[in-house]
Amino acid sequence: MAPPDKQVNDNNNNAKESDSRSGERILVLGSGNFGTCLAQHLAEKGYRPTIWSRSPEITDAINKTRKNPKYLSTINLSPRLSATSNIDESTLKSTSVVVHVTPLQTMREVLANLKPYWRPDILLVCAAKGIEVGTLLLPREIIRQVLGKEAADTAVFLSGPSFASEIAARQPTAVAVASLDAKRAAWAQELFHAAHFRVYTSDDPIGLEVAGALKNVVAIASGASVGIGFQMNSRAAVITRGLAEITKVGVELGANPLTFKGLGGVGDLFLTCTSEKSRNFSVGYRLGKGESLEAALKAVGVAEGVHTAKAAYDLCSKLGVDAPIITEVYKVLYEGKPITQAVMDLLTREAKPEFEF
Repeated sequence: MAPPDKQVNDNNNNAKESDSRSGERILVLGSGNFGTCLAQHLAEKGYRPTIWSRSPEITDAINKTRKNPKYLSTINLSPRLSATSNIDESTLKSTSVVVHVTPLQTMREVLANLKPYWRPDILLVCAAKGIEVGTLLLPREIIRQVLGKEAADTAVFLSGPSFASEIAARQPTAVAVASLDAKRAAWAQELFHAAHFRVYTSDDPIGLEVAGALKNVVAIASGASVGIGFQMNSRAAVITRGLAEITKVGVELGANPLTFKGLGGVGDLFLTCTSEKSRNFSVGYRLGKGESLEAALKAVGVAEGVHTAKAAYDLCSKLGVDAPIITEVYKVLYEGKPITQAVMDLLTREAKPEFEF
């Protein structure tokens, strides 16, 4: 691997591909907004990524028209990028990097398709966020169960404040990659780092996973507060107290509290809780305006925080962690509790110290 100070400045999209990059074969699992934008980013850096999608319609369109017809459809995709609907031995044989970007609730199934062909030398970068419903597992533990301990201990987790459309537009973005294996984290950093996409390393995958999952639940609460008509004081309160709940859960699971002050913590939380580009914020906003959950999801599309809210509520109950915002979001989504009553119950909670760990 080239050291960070020798990374190529990617301002020139037509920079020649280096020998090291021509040998790096990357499989991106997932053709949604984030999978498409990461594949495009890697292609612009000189790699030759392949996007895997369940949809032959999407893979055919990418290969023939250089467009993803469903996600980031206005982006002209790089000719270095290809697509496939197959995962088999030949697909994995020449692959040195796998970037997992499918929704968390499908992660186990997708990884199971890789298992027969998996090799320990493959770098696994996971950008999926959430908690598996039922098992209450974070991504690393799902990897452990499906691909084994070595794969889990060497996997790298990518997270941070990063809307796909802005990455694709080359807007300055900063994220973190975390792994128990420092060399693998550095490898992932080198793969993705660019002038407009800065990548910082971390040794705390648990913290990054917890923050990436729970921020989506808090974003639903933030959107709901805006939909109800509350202004900036309220939003700031939701974000800050939401961060406290996220930190409590993370610390209980063994995370470093400092992680929640970083890009994958407060950075991603702030972005998701303050922008209409966030599907989770938008779902909450529509609920606050009086729409049903079914109508909100029909308008917005997949919002990972809806699934995560149930798993997060169950996890907090299991851990004995007091998480009132997560609890009220769960009750609104799954028990039909009126949002006005949920808000009142939050506001009338007994006064207590700000910091309790």
